Amino acid sequence: MSTFKAPRGTYDLIPPASAAYLAVRDAIAAPLKRSGYGYVETPGFENVELFARGVGESTDIVTKEMYTLTTKGGDQLALRPEGTASVLRAALEANLHKAGNLPVKLWYSGSYYRYERPQKGRYRHFSQVGAEAIGAEDPALDAELIILAHDAYRSLGLRNFRILLNSLGDAACRPAYRTALQDFLRALDLDDDTRRRIEINPLRVLDDKREAVQKQLVGAPVLGDHLCEECKRYHEQVRELLTAEGVAFEDDPKLVRGLDYYTRTTFEFVHDGLGSQSAVGGGGRYDGLSEMIGGPALPSVGWALGVDRTVLALEAEGIELDLPPATSVFAVPLGEEARKVLFGTVAALRRAGVATDFAYGGKGVKAAMKAANRSGARLAVIAGERDLEEGVVQLKDLESGEQTPVPLDGVVEAVRARLG
Repeated sequence: MSTFKAPRGTYDLIPPASAAYLAVRDAIAAPLKRSGYGYVETPGFENVELFARGVGESTDIVTKEMYTLTTKGGDQLALRPEGTASVLRAALEANLHKAGNLPVKLWYSGSYYRYERPQKGRYRHFSQVGAEAIGAEDPALDAELIILAHDAYRSLGLRNFRILLNSLGDAACRPAYRTALQDFLRALDLDDDTRRRIEINPLRVLDDKREAVQKQLVGAPVLGDHLCEECKRYHEQVRELLTAEGVAFEDDPKLVRGLDYYTRTTFEFVHDGLGSQSAVGGGGRYDGLSEMIGGPALPSVGWALGVDRTVLALEAEGIELDLPPATSVFAVPLGEEARKVLFGTVAALRRAGVATDFAYGGKGVKAAMKAANRSGARLAVIAGERDLEEGVVQLKDLESGEQTPVPLDGVVEAVRARLG
């Protein structure tokens, strides 16, 4: 037995559970692919400064949760804690914004890493599917992304999720709110770290999950009361577009999300069946991020949905995904000659799109049939010397036990007909 185990706060995806994760990823990606989003994949690590500038030096992600390392050449790198900064960096580096077709629409899927206290729904290694629309300021784009995430969850059968929506304003109206909020927060009984955060990014204090802090935030200034007319109009258009498409949402004036780069539209998908880790995904508009990391002004919007938490949400609702069987046909050869013939039959079935497996390892008929039943296959293709002499194989229905001979050269057609 191996003495090694997966690091604390991580997990392995293994069959059969891994099939659900793949199905969730595919379901989230499907509406994106139909909406002009192209796939992008970035390295698992980036320059530390990319996240310090983009995510925000005052955030818990940067100050407490990033996995960092120093290369032999002295470079400071970090395992990516989120996807937006990496995707925007890749788009800028490839000059996608100069191709003349804005917004640049990208989607991605991968693993991310944060040093956190492990608990159900919160891991140090986790999986996300994300989408970014780079280079356009349009409330229809914000609404589009929210609707695409909503439709992806609906396609999985999820019903008990809610969409929280807010506006964080922009560079024109947020400074006045920031000042008002700082004045309010400075009068509270807060620890030194939180007081430092008040001076750097006071909005982050609103995102503090500690009950002792939340109790003191009652009566805090509301950002919505400080929005400029332009931001109010923009936010109202997003709300109207969502309502017109029948997508329900809840206005949440305290919603700020955990990253510094958000402006205007911000949203979160929450599921009440997950306890304290109720957020299954979220995102928003980040019009100034490109400039923060050295690029031109590129207003953008995006989201990331947690695959792990989506799977937990499915479990909370008792939803079992309709997954295709890993194996539909299992070949059982009786004798060496049959092994050679059925090996070719297996290859032909696979090329015809039929999920097929083989009794490897020279198993006897009893052990081979047990393997066939354990595989979950619906049919078994069985052949011995006498069958080969007659030019047939036996096609056995593993559910009913019915067995019929079929011509060797007609196995593919017979299997397809039986499987429908």
